[in-house]
Amino acid sequence: MKTSSETLINDLIERTQKAINEVQIMMELDISILNNRMSAESWSALECIEHLNLYSNFYIPEFKKCIQSSKYKFEEIFTSGYVGNYSAESMLPGDKMKKMKTFKDKNPLGSNLDKNTIEVFLKRQEELLGLLEKARSVSLNKTKTATTLPLIRFKLGDTFRFVIYHSERHILQAQKSLISA
Repeated sequence: MKTSSETLINDLIERTQKAINEVQIMMELDISILNNRMSAESWSALECIEHLNLYSNFYIPEFKKCIQSSKYKFEEIFTSGYVGNYSAESMLPGDKMKKMKTFKDKNPLGSNLDKNTIEVFLKRQEELLGLLEKARSVSLNKTKTATTLPLIRFKLGDTFRFVIYHSERHILQAQKSLISA
């Protein structure tokens, strides 16, 4: 994928703002609805949001560190890496979302969760918006980030895409669990 870096950042900001708006609505719901599961092995809405929080515990500090330490200036064009693009695209929600295994330490199934889970998510999304703004001053191509997979590094632009698309996927999953409540 090749696109304007500015267009990419603007798209990711828009997607993040949409995620904030969609999850803020959940704050108005009763805790029993937020903890409802469609089946014993599926996640509740709060477990979906907690899963995203567990990932943001890794990625928010990683984004901060990489943006602050980057020596590379902003470039007009972002060209996605092959593996980074594949990983990001695989996170996008679609009609037929492929079920994926999650790491054990990122699986919130059975956690005792309350609305603080949503508050943490919203705070992290605000941090993410700030980091996307700061990313306007560094190369989305040459600045590399660690991932939750040891030894694998992505371009900053691909990592932002992966994290934000991943959020979209699980917010949709959370919304589906609310419909069944």
